Amino acid sequence: MDKVRIYYDAFARTLTVWLDEPTKEDVCEEADDDTVFMKDAAGRIIGFEKLNVDFGPDAAGPAVELVNVAVPSR
Repeated sequence: MDKVRIYYDAFARTLTVWLDEPTKEDVCEEADDDTVFMKDAAGRIIGFEKLNVDFGPDAAGPAVELVNVAVPSR
């Protein structure tokens, strides 16, 4: 994974996060909590979409912060 892509559609009220290339999508699976998981042909989750997301009328979308967490040494 080179980069994570985040899309917010204020009109459709969806927040989509791609963890891999969207062109690898093979199937979508809806969960019970307004979440759709996009999977590749091997069944790995490569993205997800949250439905019914509303950041308010004046918001351009979410503020994103990248936090790197150190992996504990063993």
